[in-house]
Amino acid sequence: MTDQNGIVFTAQVNAKSWRKAETSASEFADWAGAVSGKLGQRTEKGFEVVDAGIQIFEKKVKESKPDVAAAEAGASS
Repeated sequence: MTDQNGIVFTAQVNAKSWRKAETSASEFADWAGAVSGKLGQRTEKGFEVVDAGIQIFEKKVKESKPDVAAAEAGASS
């Protein structure tokens, strides 16, 4: 993984967690992931993530809220 500053984070996730993450990602049309763990040793290009875990979340489309100002203007007309 690389962050917005170009720092590389290397993590090893156990096979069971990886399979679960792959399954979740394939079930969601749009998804995001989160990696957790402890910051470990510095590497040549970044850092190692120790005791890494991964979780996949479905990204849901936010419903647009009705324009309150337009609704109030319509109500007072």
